Amino acid sequence: MMDLSSEQLRTLATVVATGTFEAAAAELRLTPSAVSQRIRQLERSAGTVLLRRTKPATTTESGDVLLRLAREFAALSADAERELGGLPGGGGPARVRVAVAVNADSLATWFGAALAEIADDPGLELEVMREDEGLSAEHLRSGRAMAAVTRSAHPVQGCSAAYLGTLEYRAMAAPGFAERWFGRAASGGAHPLAAAPVVHFDRSDPLQRDVVRRFAGPDAAPPSHHVPDSVLFVGAISQGLGWGMVPAAQDPGDGSLVALDAAWTHPVRLFWQRWKIDTPALSRVSAAVERAASAGLARR
Repeated sequence: MMDLSSEQLRTLATVVATGTFEAAAAELRLTPSAVSQRIRQLERSAGTVLLRRTKPATTTESGDVLLRLAREFAALSADAERELGGLPGGGGPARVRVAVAVNADSLATWFGAALAEIADDPGLELEVMREDEGLSAEHLRSGRAMAAVTRSAHPVQGCSAAYLGTLEYRAMAAPGFAERWFGRAASGGAHPLAAAPVVHFDRSDPLQRDVVRRFAGPDAAPPSHHVPDSVLFVGAISQGLGWGMVPAAQDPGDGSLVALDAAWTHPVRLFWQRWKIDTPALSRVSAAVERAASAGLARR
């Protein structure tokens, strides 16, 4: 049976959060050598390497297991302190840090209502990690996040999954761009999506590529731009840089964007995956997220 101490687990989590042994030492008020010693002791107990000594430091597959344990222990401990009346020595009520992974489009649209509700809770410290909804489950597996907005209905091991709603995307462009590239049927049978410049959020963004493949064929390769910010992404489209898939909630409604073919849509079903551990803090965050999703997402 492994002999794991809470100090060693906390040190592991702090090194990962801060990125280096030196930064972790400053946060924990230890020397870098003391931090290194705690990590070595934890690795001896586990019988394997837990951290890659890179900058920033990252966990190995085995380290992911103990990082999640460290985060779960910290959450449960903070909740227990709060229920017992605060920190030892009268330091006031304990605050619980809850880390969640959320995609950029949700942050720019419906998720803000959850943040507004959480802002009124003095017992919470929220860490939001921006991540594509198709990749956010990795943060749950690694222990970096306690909950995530994800496209997957299949829970990560140790998590539960609940349907939040559907984020509706539709192909949109600036009026002048739409007229230039889509106003008349293309000659020679070529589909306009095969030639019209397109704006992607980043290189992992599948929405525009899916529409191009579906309607223009798998070999279509239109000019592509990448703008990795939800607000600037919509702004770039309205400035005529290209067409793109815009969430309905981000349509400014001022005529700067027009919808293209009604068939060029992409509904994305979103799910809330969270650790199964029963902590009041995580439950409060989950309830706020579910209320915000109910008000801001389509149900289909």
